[in-house]
Amino acid sequence: MSITRRRHARALAAGAMSAALLSTGTAGAVAATGTPSPKPSATRTGMPSTKPTRTPTAMGSITVAANRKAVKVGNTVVFTGRVRGIKAGSTLVLQHMHNGKWTTLKTTAVVNKNGTYTIKRTFTNKGTERVRVATKSGTFHSSPVTVQVS
Repeated sequence: MSITRRRHARALAAGAMSAALLSTGTAGAVAATGTPSPKPSATRTGMPSTKPTRTPTAMGSITVAANRKAVKVGNTVVFTGRVRGIKAGSTLVLQHMHNGKWTTLKTTAVVNKNGTYTIKRTFTNKGTERVRVATKSGTFHSSPVTVQVS
């Protein structure tokens, strides 16, 4: 079977499945009655048995940017960023991906009063480094950035 025929067959199958799913959803909507949904049962105190969900009171975030995307071994990269929802004076750490796990490096920074930070790191091994910034507790972390070390 040629590649074109396989692609055509896949597209046809995907279209048929989409049509089937859409028609099932439409049939369910048409079959729905106008009766109201059941109300939550009441306990002896007259209060609903369902508990309200709690929303998180504080959310935090960290951004990061590297001043260079490629460096030679022994050169320094400066990582800067901003935090939200994290107190001034909090310690931030630099982490890198090592063997599929985020490992904390011995490079730290402190959040300034205006919510910014700067971390400097000198890389000593060649390769591609995926790094991110995290709170010391690990509760919050930035998206990773990549630095090519040659």
